[in-house]
Amino acid sequence: MAIAEFSIIPIGTKSTSLSSYVAACLKVLEDSDLTYEVHGMGTIIEGALKDLFEVILKMHEVPFEVGALRVVTSIKIDDRRDKEASAKNKVKAVYLRRKS
Repeated sequence: MAIAEFSIIPIGTKSTSLSSYVAACLKVLEDSDLTYEVHGMGTIIEGALKDLFEVILKMHEVPFEVGALRVVTSIKIDDRRDKEASAKNKVKAVYLRRKS
């Protein structure tokens, strides 16, 4: 399973507020079977690498569909194949190391 952290930034909008664009993008995630977490500066999703790319591509298109003139998408991928991984387990491992 892969983990991706990404942010989609619409440019050329009529307002500096982007929450309506984020909400529209989230509808794509809600219709998927992927595990996800939304944060103040981006979103983390987990699943098969192919599925991650497909969902991010769909989400990248959403701001154009609702009026953005330009979209910048940044993606960071952790594709670990030697054992199962999850975003929560990565955070948990860091906190366990701090305590020891």
